[in-house]
Amino acid sequence: MEKATIENLDTGEKIPCLFNPNEYTYTKSNSWTQKPVKGENVPDLEFGGGGSATLTMSLFLDTSTTGGDVRDTTGKLYKLMDIDEKATDMTTAKGRPPMVEFHWGRIWSFKAVITSLTEKCTLFRDDGVPVRATVSVTFLQAKEQGVNPPQNPTTAGQPGYKRRLVNEGDTIDWIAFDEYGDSALWRYIAHINNLDDPGRLRPGQMLAIAPRP
Repeated sequence: MEKATIENLDTGEKIPCLFNPNEYTYTKSNSWTQKPVKGENVPDLEFGGGGSATLTMSLFLDTSTTGGDVRDTTGKLYKLMDIDEKATDMTTAKGRPPMVEFHWGRIWSFKAVITSLTEKCTLFRDDGVPVRATVSVTFLQAKEQGVNPPQNPTTAGQPGYKRRLVNEGDTIDWIAFDEYGDSALWRYIAHINNLDDPGRLRPGQMLAIAPRP
């Protein structure tokens, strides 16, 4: 089974998750300003820009079988929120916490910063050392991804699925025609890849191509 990892992009250190998440929540929002129009029930909307996506999950950590201290692992996660004086912010030129990347499987990753960590210890040795904990983590997107996560992180690894690189000038309806012989199946590709805006593919973007429905 492929292990989920959290990588410190500034140092290259990878922290493997002892157990893969049972679920995660991926949230994306855009900024719109409402401009009231006299005599109208619905205001005009002005687009203000895209917002960073957030990825939230709970990680289950258990060292009860080895007798180790679970804080040896949670401590590594907390360090991903510590300020590193060597990693300077491009805007303020001051130290900042490291950039991280959450990996799970081959089809996608999420480059972000960690904005929140909550640790709940639930099992202890007789001497009080915690050996089981649940850590809730919130990632805030730092860079645009080549592809959004599929409905399931293992979807693209299922039999019959493949990956396709978007080239300059490609449109989603052309890709649907090229892959399935039916341009109307662009909605199917958009659904598999969780595309927020199927009409704006980017060169270099990677798509998961599922078997024809």
